[in-house]
Amino acid sequence: MSGLSPSFRAILAMLAAVGCFSLMDAALKGLTGSYPPLQVAALRGLAAFPLVCAYIAWQVPLRTLVQVRWPMHLLRGVLNVGMLCSFSLGIGHLAIAEAYTLFFISPLVVTALAVPLLKEPARRAHWIAIGIGLCGVLIAMRPGGDSMVSWGALAILVSSLCYSGTVLTARIITRTEGTASVVFWTTFFMAAGASALALPDWQPVQTIHWPLIAMMGITGFGGTVAITYAFKHGKTASVAPFEYSALAWAIAIDYLIWNTTPDAYTLVGGCIVILSGLYLIRDERGQAAEAAKLAQHP
Repeated sequence: MSGLSPSFRAILAMLAAVGCFSLMDAALKGLTGSYPPLQVAALRGLAAFPLVCAYIAWQVPLRTLVQVRWPMHLLRGVLNVGMLCSFSLGIGHLAIAEAYTLFFISPLVVTALAVPLLKEPARRAHWIAIGIGLCGVLIAMRPGGDSMVSWGALAILVSSLCYSGTVLTARIITRTEGTASVVFWTTFFMAAGASALALPDWQPVQTIHWPLIAMMGITGFGGTVAITYAFKHGKTASVAPFEYSALAWAIAIDYLIWNTTPDAYTLVGGCIVILSGLYLIRDERGQAAEAAKLAQHP
């Protein structure tokens, strides 16, 4: 991959992250029927933490882990716990494809919030894409139907907002810190924070669920490393829309494991959201090509 541009490597990292997180969410959904959402979030962090520690010991001197921007890491830790707990609650009531279609609002939120928080310019095309994406989400939620007021759908939307916050804080943190510290403290606060909250209602872990927990830890660790790399080396507006590839994973997982297929509302809404992201990508590429042409011929 040494011959690839940083932007293309960031996109490949995002695609890898999406695959890892899709498999992680399948394992997570398999656990939600047996454990409270807070415990599932805690198990996700605890399962990944040993892998993270090994990764950190290989990557950086341990002393560098304490030389960080503590307020930003604490904020990101709170957002991560909120994201995972609300997603665990929502995924227990929805198919993965349905949950992802609602969660797809997050790249659009990231793009919008990157303007005031990261000072990244957003042109008219960005706002058009955001508006179209919101319409797609509303269609997927079936206005006037049961899904609009379901706790599962609302929990996924809360999770998507928390996730948007984690992406933006990661973008800020990685301006001055490496990927290793972000991955370590993300997993640490997720494991410690969710475990503390889950402790009063903790249920004994059944032996049959250990393979799912191991899978959740491995894929969660791989996804965290990949997505942190993607947002560190790629522009937010260019990288974030590739999260839409998760819908293909979700449809396949729902069919292969739970023998379910998305209904027309989910497919139409998901396609609209994805098209809005593709429109954003096309505009971004056009602007990059124009900027390169101007740089060659000032």
